Amino acid sequence: MTDENKRENIREEINRANNLLDAADYLSAGGFYNDAVSRLYYYLFYHFRALLLSEDLEPKTHEGISRLVGIRFVKPGILAAKTSRVFSRLMKYREEADCNPAFLFSEDEYLELREEAVEVGDAVRRYLKEKGYL
Repeated sequence: MTDENKRENIREEINRANNLLDAADYLSAGGFYNDAVSRLYYYLFYHFRALLLSEDLEPKTHEGISRLVGIRFVKPGILAAKTSRVFSRLMKYREEADCNPAFLFSEDEYLELREEAVEVGDAVRRYLKEKGYL
């Protein structure tokens, strides 16, 4: 993959992530908090895919993405330790929101999770900008 192709792929992942944050906000405004939380997970998922593409890594599983971000970016201190915790929590909550009808999120819970997800997404984009990918 050429450097320009890599930059384009990274931009596409970030654009997809941003669209998912918009979708989460739209769903939340309609009171669909479980669906909104699920979109927050994918908002970070695509940020992490972009991050890993910057290192020429393309894991095949959600767990692989989480593991590689921890090894390559959190452990060396490039991103805060909170990064992995937020993603892991959203991964768990997405599964609950999608598969467990008794599990219901409130507006306050959504807003708290959104704030954390956006903070992590901002950190990822800052790093990618510093490296010249955005």
